[in-house]
Parts: sequence; structure tokens; C-alpha cells
Amino acid sequence: MLTFFGKRNRLCDSVSRRSFLQVGAAGVGGLTLADLLRLESQAATGGSKKSVINIFLSGGPTHHDTFDLKPEAPSEIRGEFKPIATNCPGFDISEHFPKLAQVADKFSVVRSLTGISEEHTNVQSDTGWPENTLRSIGGHPSVGSVMSKIWGPAQFTAQGSAPTFVDLTQSSKPGFLGQVHGPFVPDGVGRQNLSLNQQVTLDRLGDRKALLTGLNQARQGVDSRGMMTALDSFTERAVNLITSGEVAKALDLRREDPRLLERYGVEKDQQNQRMILARRLIQAGTRCVSFSWGGWDTHGNNFGHLKTQLPNLDNGLSTLIQDLDAHGLLNDTIILMSGEFGRTPRINAGAGRDHWARAGFFFVAGGGFRHGQAIGSTNRLGEIPVTRPIHLQNIFATVYKQLGIDPDTTTLIDPNGRPQYLVDERKLVAELG
Repeated sequence: MLTFFGKRNRLCDSVSRRSFLQVGAAGVGGLTLADLLRLESQAATGGSKKSVINIFLSGGPTHHDTFDLKPEAPSEIRGEFKPIATNCPGFDISEHFPKLAQVADKFSVVRSLTGISEEHTNVQSDTGWPENTLRSIGGHPSVGSVMSKIWGPAQFTAQGSAPTFVDLTQSSKPGFLGQVHGPFVPDGVGRQNLSLNQQVTLDRLGDRKALLTGLNQARQGVDSRGMMTALDSFTERAVNLITSGEVAKALDLRREDPRLLERYGVEKDQQNQRMILARRLIQAGTRCVSFSWGGWDTHGNNFGHLKTQLPNLDNGLSTLIQDLDAHGLLNDTIILMSGEFGRTPRINAGAGRDHWARAGFFFVAGGGFRHGQAIGSTNRLGEIPVTRPIHLQNIFATVYKQLGIDPDTTTLIDPNGRPQYLVDERKLVAELG
């Protein structure tokens, strides 16, 4: 397997997190593409037309220096950065987000986040649940895996076929739903599988497909249970995914305008390729794209690190919002961005901030929500929410509802045969309504 690795991020728990771009085969755990498409028949299709881009800020980003600055707090709390005004009155963010400040009418930030645990994992940002919940049966599924289960592992549009769920950095997990509903993870071998071998023409592919159909029909004659009956249709869909070429095209940035790549700031930070790939995959029909971005475990040199990292995030994220909008996709694409937890109000002796699970932020853009606002607030020092505390799961419930998936009634059957709600806290965030 060929893997394209980015820089290594080592967190304080000594666990190495490698951010890497994998472009990929749908076959996982011995399943072929046709196998995955066959399982689509077991899931109901439909829901809204909306999609999700879920960005995970690995390591735990500081809320004080990004979206919840405290300029009136003592210097050992407020730090080095100043807030700047956005294009929405009363909504201030970090001075290192000048481009995001110009599109603040298209996003909202929850500043009063609760229900988060101190754990270095993307599980909470992916599912709304702590990592240890239902761990013995695989844990809760990510939002992309839920979408795959409910709508099927593949989406079929007028342009061609696309996987429902793509993970660009192999960070999401399907939980108790199993690998059938795991993400389509791009890697080098998988990318080859998205296009025909140069030695195989469409005519030869048609001949091979006809031969396979004949063999299947022969097997059907001795298949008393009728399990082969629908194989042809599933194989047809697998072939369509290859021959349409839409996913392969979406993953080929050579097809993109170099001026747009420059706007994304790809040369300054290669991670911003993930932003533009997310837009291209959504445009190709994918319904959920997940990826990690950056390293935020700033126990030391917090401000020096952020002075480099925040402008690159500002470049990529603001351009993603504008790019989706320019393609007419922003209203139907929910952008989520969060980390594990916030960081300590008080700056430590190493000019860093430590773990702080009592407060944090959650960023939401697009998706047809009401935007241009900071929802809730923390106290004067940014220690705890004081107005409008919002549980992490309330945000996920609101997202599911916007996707057309009712969190009050939708359950998934776990391996023990028990129905599991998507989240326990199901009250919607009315401010986004």
C-alpha cells in the first residue's frame, strides 16, 4: 500500500499522530467494492441533500487564542493575541484570523461547549461520545458512518458514483457498525482501482463483465437460496464507479486552477490540499469528508506555534467557505471543526497552555444554518461556560436533524441486537435554526 504521509505530530501522551493523505480503495477487511455496494441494499436511501465536511484539530486547540479571547483578563490569562472585529457586529475572533473575519456571516462558534472529556482522540469530534462509551463492541460510529448506514455506502448521481464517506487522513472509525460502513480511505493502490488499467479498454472491460455475468448466471442455477440473484446489479454499480471516473477526477488536483490553489495557501501548508479535496469530493457526490488538520497540543511555546499555524488555517478554511459558496454548495454543506478540548486559562511556565476540558469551542459553517454569531459565553477568565451551556451532543443532534436524520427517533442496532440512539442529548441548538 502506497501512503502519502505529512509531517508527524506527537502529542503529550506520546502517541504519534501522523497526518497523511490516503486516496482510496473501498475494499476493506477483505471486502471488494462490489461487496460494499451490495450492502447498500440493506440501508434506506434518502434524507436531505446536505453533506458534511468534518475537520478535526488534533491535540486540543486553545479557545482563548482562537475564538474566545479575553482582552480584559490579566496578562497571564489573556496571552499575546488581540481580538479583531468580524463583518458581524459583536462577533470578535483572533487577530490571526483576518480572512475568516471577512466571512463570519457564514459561520458560527459555540463558545459555551460542555460534555467533553479530557482524552487525546478524535472520537468526540467524530461521534459526540467519549472514546470509552460502548468500547467493548467497537464504540459509537462517526457521523460519516451513520450517513453510510442510513443512506448506503455509495451515492449515485447524474455525474457518476461516489462513496458516501471519505476520510482523507484515516482518522475516523465506524464503531459498532463495522468496516462495511467505515470510510473510503484514499491510498495509492485504491487510486489505481478508481481507473482502468491502461491495458484494459472499455470494450475489454465489457467483455469481462459479460463473462462474469455468465458465470453468475451459472452459479444461480445451483444457488437454492437465491443469494446470487442481485449480483449483476451490484457489479454494475462497482463498474460505474470506475468508468465514470468522477472520484478519480476529484482527487486529481492537477485539474484545479493554480490560482485557486494559491488562494488556499497550499504552498505555505500542504495540509490545505485537504480543504480543496473536500470541496471537490462533495462536488463529485460524496456526502461526508473527514480529515485532521494541524497539531494543537501546545503545552509549550503556545504563541510561537500559533503565530505560524493560525494564519495557514485562516487561509485554508476561509477559502473553503468561499469556494463552496462560489460553486453553489455552501448552503448544502455543513462544515464542522473542533478538537478534543480547550486549554488552560492560565499560561504555564513554558509559555504554553495545558489540557482544559471544562470549556472549548465548536465551529459550524454553511449547511443552511443561521450564522454570524458566537453562541454562549464563558466567564471572565474563560474557565467555564456561564451563559447558554451547550452539550457537544446537542450540536451533533442539530447536525443530524439538518441532514434529515431525526435524532429523536433514529436508532442503530448494535452487535448485541440492542437499539442505540445516535446521541443521548437530543435538544437542538435553537440559535442555529
